[in-house]
Amino acid sequence: MSQTAILSVEDLRVRFQTEDGSVQAVSGVSFDVRRGEVLAIVGESGCGKSVTAMSLMGLTRGPNAEITGRATLDGTELIGAGDTELQRIRGNTMAMVFQDPMSSMNPVYKVGDQIVEQIQAHRDVSDADAQEQAVELLDAVGIPGAAERVESFPHEFSGGMRQRAMIAMGLSTEPDLLIADEPTTALDVTIQAQIMRLLRRLNEERGLSTILITHDLGVVADIADRVLVMYAGEIVESGTLDQIFYDPQHPYTWGLLGSVMRLDRPRSERLAQIKGQPPSLLRPPEGCKFRPRCPHAFEKCVQHPVLEARGGDPAHLDRCWLDAERKRAVRTTATGEIGLEAA
Repeated sequence: MSQTAILSVEDLRVRFQTEDGSVQAVSGVSFDVRRGEVLAIVGESGCGKSVTAMSLMGLTRGPNAEITGRATLDGTELIGAGDTELQRIRGNTMAMVFQDPMSSMNPVYKVGDQIVEQIQAHRDVSDADAQEQAVELLDAVGIPGAAERVESFPHEFSGGMRQRAMIAMGLSTEPDLLIADEPTTALDVTIQAQIMRLLRRLNEERGLSTILITHDLGVVADIADRVLVMYAGEIVESGTLDQIFYDPQHPYTWGLLGSVMRLDRPRSERLAQIKGQPPSLLRPPEGCKFRPRCPHAFEKCVQHPVLEARGGDPAHLDRCWLDAERKRAVRTTATGEIGLEAA
């Protein structure tokens, strides 16, 4: 994996005007994606992870949206790019795999025809060559009998096969950056593992950079190189996979880890719960946004914490006022609750 960043995002902010007021969906998000890297963005529904990705693609633009900040993809600025420039970039340099392939694919067109259309929208190739590439792509993502299945309609594919076909469509123009938004939603755990292994293999074979968006930390355990944890529109912790899993620093990350099913525990302790609900982004709480749900909140948490290195490693950042000694004590006493025995 190269240390050169293919994507750099700086202070991305996305605000939507609604009938009820102004919603700050993304608040000052900054991160890099390196060449050949798998970056996972993790958090509950509504935390801003999908809005972040869709804003990079230019899919949240509208009269009620205000998007500021910088996002540079291989030297091209995305936030200020015009629609024509973005249309050229989408599919060519970056592509997105959406979480619901049944609604993302046209039900009245054959799967192969949709991949062919995607190829010819960005490449000057003949129908025969595009069809041949479609077969090769379906074969590359592990669909058996690809030469025959290009003639199938989406409803004739299983959920896992439709997701594979969507990945094939995303790869059809050989992008440098692939964004996979909840690619395992509604799939059983066996198929989830297959899709994750497929993404990792394609990432290694094709030199892709990948952004994986998910609510489930367990999904990223075998694929991600780095992890961003988002809550209420902000990054609350970022670090390598090992840092997030074995040395987590933020109470929200502890809660997410505790929410991963553990079969090595008694049945009554297999699944922990983060109490309460995410805050309204119309009227977010003062200070730390996780404060109303955090069992370890104290007086200083009414001040808004900055994302910074507090554990000595400049690559491991968190947004929590607890000092290192207190975090160790809290994690030790809360082990049964947050599931950090392996740490």
